[in-house]
Amino acid sequence: MHFISAQSINSLLDWDGVLDALHAAHLGPRPIGDGFFLGDAEYGLLGRGVVLPGSGAGLKIASICVANSQATPPRPIEDAAIVVIDEETKSINAILDGPEISRWKTPADSALAARRLSREDSSVLLVLGAGPIAKMLVEAYLHIRPCIREVLLWNRTSEKLNETHALLTSRGINAQIVQDLDSAVSSADIVASATSSSTPLIFGEFVKPGTHIDLLGGYRPDMQEADASALANARIFVDDRSNAEASGDILIPLEAGVISQEQIEGDLYDLCQDADFVRHPEDITVYKNAGGAHIDLVVSQHVLDRLETK
Repeated sequence: MHFISAQSINSLLDWDGVLDALHAAHLGPRPIGDGFFLGDAEYGLLGRGVVLPGSGAGLKIASICVANSQATPPRPIEDAAIVVIDEETKSINAILDGPEISRWKTPADSALAARRLSREDSSVLLVLGAGPIAKMLVEAYLHIRPCIREVLLWNRTSEKLNETHALLTSRGINAQIVQDLDSAVSSADIVASATSSSTPLIFGEFVKPGTHIDLLGGYRPDMQEADASALANARIFVDDRSNAEASGDILIPLEAGVISQEQIEGDLYDLCQDADFVRHPEDITVYKNAGGAHIDLVVSQHVLDRLETK
C-alpha cells in the first residue's frame, strides 16, 4: 500500500495530464456510487464511494470544519483522504492526500466542462473565493482560455486575495481585486465561484448574455452561490446528478419551481460524449460542480500511473 503525500501529488500533475485523464474517463462507462454527509454548517463528515467499471474503486472521506479558517494561524477547512482500490486484486492500492487531489480535480472538473460551456473568446474571468480551490481555478481557466485578458478577484475579506493578486500581476496578468461584486458579474464572461456561502452572491439580473457561470462551493442543501433567477433562463449542466441535485444551487430553484429537471441538459459524461453539442454566443450556461468520487478516483489513478512511469 502506498501513501502519497501532497508534495508528491503536486510534483506529478499538470493541467494537460489531469484534463486528458478526466476526459478519457468520461468517454467510458458511468460510475456506480453513493455517499453520505453527517453534520451541519459548523462541522460535517462527508464520505463518497465509487466503483468505476473496469478501472477499480475508491473512497473519499473528508472532515469539514469551517471554524478552522478563523484559527491563528488559519487551518484548512477540509481534511481528507482518497483510498484507491485495485481493479484486479480488490485490495487497497494507495491512500492519497485528499486536499491536494481536490486542489487539482475540482478546478479540472470545471475546466473540462468549460471547454464546451464557455465562449472561446471569453476575455474577462471573475473568481469568487480566496481558498486553495479558488486560486487553482484561476490557473485552470487561464490554461483552457488563453484569450482571457483580465482576471477579477472577489472575496468577502478582500485582504485574503493580496497574495494571489501579487502573484498574478508579477506574471504580467491584468488582475484586479474588486469590491462591487454585482458590477464585476455584469462585466465577466466567466463567473467561477468557490465559496462556502449559504446565501446567493451571484444574481441573475447582473448576468449578461453569453456568460458562463461555474458554481463549485455549495455541497449542502442550504448552500447557494447563485440565486434562482441566474438559473431560470440558463442552459444547466452538472458533473454528477445525484450530488448536484442535493446541493442548494440546484435543489432550491427546483423546489421553488424556477427550473425543472428537464432544464438540466446533461452531466459531464454527456458533455464529453456529445459530439454534436453546440453553444450559441448568447447562451447563458451554468455548471454545477458538486464533485463525485469517480473524479477523485480518476485523478488519483492518474497520479499512480505517473508514479509508475516516472
